[in-house]
Amino acid sequence: MMETQGLVAGVLLLFALVIYAFWPENAFASQKEKTRLDYLLERKEQLYENLRDLNFEYRAGKYPEEDFVAQRGLLERETAELLAEIELMEQTGM
Repeated sequence: MMETQGLVAGVLLLFALVIYAFWPENAFASQKEKTRLDYLLERKEQLYENLRDLNFEYRAGKYPEEDFVAQRGLLERETAELLAEIELMEQTGM
């Protein structure tokens, strides 16, 4: 009798877990699709963080000045291009 009750409880628990795992509202894989502007704004934050990190590491003595200037120039140029694209997209309403 106890084995049957344990088996029934196990089957019910398994059924509940399967229902919970595959219920449509729990589908965490359904994400909002990113627009180009969303991507650009995320990239802008990444570039700003990279510039902050570069400045910190330079001040800590991890970068020679020549490398720092070259790397900073590349990051600033990429950031400027990105900001121009963001501004264009915001003006055109894309």
